[in-house]
Amino acid sequence: MSGHSKWATIKRKKGKLDAERGKMFTKLIREITVAAREGGGDMESNVRLRTAVTAAKAANMPADNIKRGILKGTGELEGTRYEQQSYEGYGPGGVAILVETLTDNKNRTVAEIRHIFTKHNGSLGEVGCVGWMFDRKGYIVVEKGAIDEDELMEKALDAGASDFVAGGEIYEIYTEYADFDSVRSALEKANVKFAQAEITMTPQTTIRIDGKNAEQMLKLFEDLEDHDDVQKVYANFDIDESVMMKLTAG
Repeated sequence: MSGHSKWATIKRKKGKLDAERGKMFTKLIREITVAAREGGGDMESNVRLRTAVTAAKAANMPADNIKRGILKGTGELEGTRYEQQSYEGYGPGGVAILVETLTDNKNRTVAEIRHIFTKHNGSLGEVGCVGWMFDRKGYIVVEKGAIDEDELMEKALDAGASDFVAGGEIYEIYTEYADFDSVRSALEKANVKFAQAEITMTPQTTIRIDGKNAEQMLKLFEDLEDHDDVQKVYANFDIDESVMMKLTAG
């Protein structure tokens, strides 16, 4: 499990993601709106929109919110126009970080992202400086208890998943980028309920950090995630789970 995935799992376990639900809904609606704007409002032909709606449903977003997001994207309802922008940089201990944003003001966003990096002993870099260290993959999370492990693994691998990991309180299913939609669709038809289903960036290698570097890195990661314009943050840190649990409690 990558460091950022482990961090999200720990926060979910401690209920912190539930506390952040309002902000999460806002980010999901932005993604739905942009996906509908760029590929149309038909989920059958728009894979990005279908993925965004699946994520929204997994987060228990009301159907009316999803519908409004799509209508804003297709222009049937008035809404703010957001643009995609990605940033790359380094965190404490040389950790590689990717940040994906949707913003209505790129100048404001880059200034604020740079400030967050600097505040936590990181540095914003040039485009391409760390992106090559990550691979785009499909990522599906199923909570343990929802289905038998052997049954889920068989269904996932038969559907074309590239990896299956049972760890902690969740099952993680990884796919090649091109196979994500077909694997997800096959599992949906098999009535598998997802806690998460999305395209993610997985690090090719990780950097082990601890002590002050670990503390600063997680604060940097959380501040980036908390920024209104940030959709996703990926990093190649490896921090002991007990340290993460302790820092989350703080």
